[in-house]
Amino acid sequence: MHPETHLQLHTIRSAELRRQAADFRLAHPRAGTDNHSPRTGLRTRLGLTMVELGLRLLPDGSAAPTRTARTA
Repeated sequence: MHPETHLQLHTIRSAELRRQAADFRLAHPRAGTDNHSPRTGLRTRLGLTMVELGLRLLPDGSAAPTRTARTA
């Protein structure tokens, strides 16, 4: 696959994931306000925090370095 095509696909997928994460945060407010056990709330908060951190680590508009297969 051409590098520019790969970069474009990665950019589109990154935007989709960011949009899904934002929609999820709007649909499911932070745990602790519902009747779930405290442990479930902690798991949910930790999971959402890890997703947010991962999304922040993704550079805007650029792809992560990719490995290319070497031909002999």
